[in-house]
Amino acid sequence: MAEQSPSRRELIRRRRSSGFVGRQSELNVFRENLARKPGDPDYQFLFHVHGNAGVGKTWLVRQWEDAAAEAGAATAYLDDSVHSPLGAMETISAQLARQGLELKRFDRLLGRFRQNAHEAQIALAAEQEASKGGAGGEAPHASGSSTLLAQAGLAGLGMIPVVGALAGAVDPAPVAQAADRMRAAVGARMRSHEDVRLVLDPVGRLTPVFLEDLAGAASGQPWMVLIFDVYERSGPALDDWLCAVATAESTVELPLNVQIVVSGQGPLAPLCWEAARDLTVEVPLDVFTEAEARTLLAHQGISDEQVVEVILRLSGRLPVLVHMLAQSRPHSAGDVDDPSGTAVGRFLKWERDPARRAAASLCALPLQFDEDVYRRTVPDESAAPYSWIRTLAFVSDRNGQCRYHHVVRASMLRLQRVQSPARWRAAHETLAEIHRERREARETESSADDHWEDAEWRTHRLNETYHRLCADPQRALPRALLETAQSCELRDGSVRRWAQMILQAGQDTDDVRLTEWGRRLTEASGEAQAVDAVPVLDTLLGHPGLTTGGEASTRAVRGQAHLDAHRPEQALADFTAALTLEPQRSSFFIDRAFTHIRLDRHDAALGDMDRAVRLDPDSPWVYLCRGYARRWAGDPEGAVEDFTTVIGLDPEHDVAWAMRGNLLRLNERYEEALADLDRALAIDPRYGWAYYERSRCLRMLDRWDETIRDLRRYVEVVPDDVWGRVGLADTLLSTGRYAQALEEIDSALAATGEDRADDAAWPHAIRAWALHSLGQDTEALEALERAETRDDPRAEIFAQRGWLLWEAGRLDEAEAAFDRALSSSPSYPWSLAGRGVVQLYGRRYEEATDSLAKAFAIQFGLSESDAEIDLARPVVALLQDHLPANREAITAAVRLIAQLAWQQQWPGLARQIASVLALRPSPRLLLGAARLLRQIVTVLNARPEQGDSRRIAWSLRFLGPVQRILDRLPEAGRRSQGGDG
Repeated sequence: MAEQSPSRRELIRRRRSSGFVGRQSELNVFRENLARKPGDPDYQFLFHVHGNAGVGKTWLVRQWEDAAAEAGAATAYLDDSVHSPLGAMETISAQLARQGLELKRFDRLLGRFRQNAHEAQIALAAEQEASKGGAGGEAPHASGSSTLLAQAGLAGLGMIPVVGALAGAVDPAPVAQAADRMRAAVGARMRSHEDVRLVLDPVGRLTPVFLEDLAGAASGQPWMVLIFDVYERSGPALDDWLCAVATAESTVELPLNVQIVVSGQGPLAPLCWEAARDLTVEVPLDVFTEAEARTLLAHQGISDEQVVEVILRLSGRLPVLVHMLAQSRPHSAGDVDDPSGTAVGRFLKWERDPARRAAASLCALPLQFDEDVYRRTVPDESAAPYSWIRTLAFVSDRNGQCRYHHVVRASMLRLQRVQSPARWRAAHETLAEIHRERREARETESSADDHWEDAEWRTHRLNETYHRLCADPQRALPRALLETAQSCELRDGSVRRWAQMILQAGQDTDDVRLTEWGRRLTEASGEAQAVDAVPVLDTLLGHPGLTTGGEASTRAVRGQAHLDAHRPEQALADFTAALTLEPQRSSFFIDRAFTHIRLDRHDAALGDMDRAVRLDPDSPWVYLCRGYARRWAGDPEGAVEDFTTVIGLDPEHDVAWAMRGNLLRLNERYEEALADLDRALAIDPRYGWAYYERSRCLRMLDRWDETIRDLRRYVEVVPDDVWGRVGLADTLLSTGRYAQALEEIDSALAATGEDRADDAAWPHAIRAWALHSLGQDTEALEALERAETRDDPRAEIFAQRGWLLWEAGRLDEAEAAFDRALSSSPSYPWSLAGRGVVQLYGRRYEEATDSLAKAFAIQFGLSESDAEIDLARPVVALLQDHLPANREAITAAVRLIAQLAWQQQWPGLARQIASVLALRPSPRLLLGAARLLRQIVTVLNARPEQGDSRRIAWSLRFLGPVQRILDRLPEAGRRSQGGDG
C-alpha cells in the first residue's frame, strides 16, 4: 500500500514542533537539490552558507541535515571542535559508523597511526619523567630525542635479505636501501617504513584510504551529506584539504551523490577556493527581515505589539536572540524594562528565578561543560537542574558537552568580569582545579607513555590552562606559551587549538597582551604544516613572554622541527642555544648529538652523548642513545657495552635487547644474538623489527623453517608493510617453495598506497623467477618486462632475462641481456656463467671458456688460470663433445643448475634430477659429468685462500647430493646396456 500523506494538521504540527520558522527559501534550495539526480545540469554538490554570528547558520544547516536524513541520506556534522583534516576524517568516520557505515580500512590505519605516533616517544617520555627534577618547575619538555634517534636509524634493517650463494657479488637492492633508510628515520621502535611515512605525513597517507572507504559507503546510499559548520574557526586548518576533496583534486574522487556544506561567518579563503567559485552555491544569511522575526514571534504566541517591538529592538532581529527572547513568552509591555542596559539583561530578561539566572551566568564561564562540571559550578543545582539549562535556546548539546552561543557567552562574561573581578577570578580558579583533577586522573588511567598523545588528557590540559589565563593572565601566560610549543610536536592540529584558546582567553579577559599573543599564534598556526611547525615556534621565540626554561624547551622543539624538515644546521643552532640557557638538561645534549649524527660529525656527537651520561648517569634512555651513537661511529663494542648497561638498569627494555642482538648478529655471534632477540620478543610479542632481525640470524644459521616462521610473524604484526611481504616471498623462493613465493609476491604487488611494491623492480623480478621455477616462462618474461620499466632495475633482472631467452633459443637476445647485466655488475658470476653458456651453444668455444673461467674464479676464489685449466676447459670440452647428441638433456640440466643457484634449500632435488635423466643422456655424458663434479668438489675442499667461505659451503651443500646421485647412475647405465660405455 502506498504511504499515506500527512494531513494538513499533522504537517502544521511537524513544522511547529521543529521550532524552525523562516529561512524557507534557503531550506528549499537544499531540498530541491535533493530531488535532482546527480549529473543533472542544475545538480549541485557544494554549498557555502555564510553570515555574521547569530544569524542562524547552524540552525539552517541542521535543518538541511534533517532534510537529508528524511531523504535517506547518510550525514555527518562537524563544528569547530575539529581542528585538523585528521580530526575531520576521524569525526566523519565515527558518525557514519553510528549509522551503520563503517570506514574499516581507514579506522584500522588511523589506529595504527595513533599507536605508532606515540611509540616513537615511549622510551624518552619515561626517562624524562624520571629526570625532570632539574627542569626548575617548568612543564616537562616533550623533547624530540626519540624521533631524532629514530631518524638516524639502524643499519642492517634491509627488507631484501641476501639471496643465494651468489648474491654477495651484487650491490644491495635500491628497494632494500630505501626500506633501510625509512626505518632509520624513526629508529628501532618503528616497525616498517610505511609506518614511518604514516607518522611523518598522516594526512597524506590517511586521506586516500579515507576517501576510498567514503566512496564505498556512499555507493550504497542515495545521498551522503557532510556539513562543516563554524568554518570561520576550523577553516584555516581544513581549507587546503577540504577544497581538494570537494573539487576532486585529491588522488581519490568522491561520487557525485556526496554533497558538502560549508558554513561560516566570512567568505571562503580565495587562495584555496577561488577555482571552486563557479562550483559553489552561495547561501548568504543576514538578520531576520521584520516579517520573518514577526512570524517567529507569532509562532511562539507573542502577539502584543509593544512586546514585539521591544524584542525586535533588543534583539536587533538577530535570529538567535529573537528565538531566545521569544521562548520566554513575555505577557506585557511592562516586562520590557531593561534597567541593566546590557546584553545579558536581554538574554535573561524573562527568567525571574534568581538561582536559574545565576546558574545561566556561571555556566558561561567554561568553554564547554558536562553535567559533572555543572554540578560543581552551580551552587544550587536543585533550583536550576542540568536538564533545564540544556533547554536554553543559546545552549547547544553535542555528545554530552554543552556550549553557549558565542554571542551570548561573550556578553555574559563581560558582565561578570566587570561586576566582580574577585568572583570572576575565584570561579575560574575553581574550574581550573576541576580540569586539573580530571587531567591527573587521566594520567593514572591512560596507557599512553606520553600524556600529550592522549586526546582526553589534552582537552583537560587545554581547559585548565584557559581558566588559569582567565584568572590571572600574566602569571599563567608563560606556561601557556610553553604548552603551545609542546603541542607543536603532535602534528595533528593541536597547536592551532592552543593558539585559539589563548586568543579566546585574551578576548574574554579583555587583556591586550594575551589577545596579541593569541592573534599572533593563531595566524602562525594557520601557516604551520603537519610536519613543520616552525612558524609558530618562531613567533613564540620572537616576542618576550617565555621563562628561561620555557625558551630553552621551545628552542629544542624548534630544533627538532628543523631536523624533521631536513635543516640540520638550523637545528644545531637551536639545540646549542637551548644548552646555553639550560646547560644541565641531558636531553638537550642528546638532541644535539643526533643532529651531529645527521651532519656526520662523529666526535662531536659522542662528546655530547658523554656529557648527557655524566648529567644523568642512572637513565637507561641516555645510555641507549649513546649506544646508538657509538654504533653509528663504528664502535660496536662500545655500543654493546651501553646496551648492556641499559639492560642492567632496566631488564624489561625490549629495544636495548633487540639492538644488542642486532650488533651480535653483525659480529656473527648468532646464538647470542638469538638469545637477546628472544628476550626482546618475550617482553613485547608484537615487536615487529625484532622478528625481522631474528629471521636474519636464523637465516645465517641455515634454520630456514624458523626464518620463514619469523617473517610470517613479522607480516602478521606489520600487515601493511608490503616490503615485509616481499622479503617473505624472496625467502620462500630461495627455499624452493615456488607456489608460496608467488602467492606472497602477488599479494605484495596488489597492495595499494603511495609506497607500492609495484613501483619497484625487485618484486617483479621475484615474481618472474617464481613463475620460471613453476614452468611459466611466458608469464615470467612479461614480469621481467615490467621490472625493466621500473626505476633502477638490478643486474639480476637482466641476467634472469638472459637465462630465459637462452632457454627459448634466442641466443643473440640472451647474450645482449647478459652483457647489459655485466655492464652494471661486471663480477657477477651468474651473468658470466650465463654468457658462457650462450657462447658455448653458439659454438664460440674459446669465448665460452673465458666467460666460464671468470665465473668459476669469482665464485670459488680461484685464479683465472686455475679456474680455466681445472674447471672451465673441462666443462666446455664435455659439452662440446656431447651437446649435438644430448642437447635436450644438457639444456634441461643447465636450466636446473641456473634455477637452483638462486636457492639455499633444494626440496625435491632427486625428483628434479630424475626429470633430467628421463631425457636419457648418454652414459658417457653421465660418467664425464660425475668425473667433473668430483674434480670441482676436490677443488672446493681444498678451500682456496681467496674463496668466500659461505659460497664454498653453499656449493658443497648443493653439489654433494648431485654427485652421489650421478656416481651411481653410470654403473646402472652400463649394466642396463650390457657394459656399453
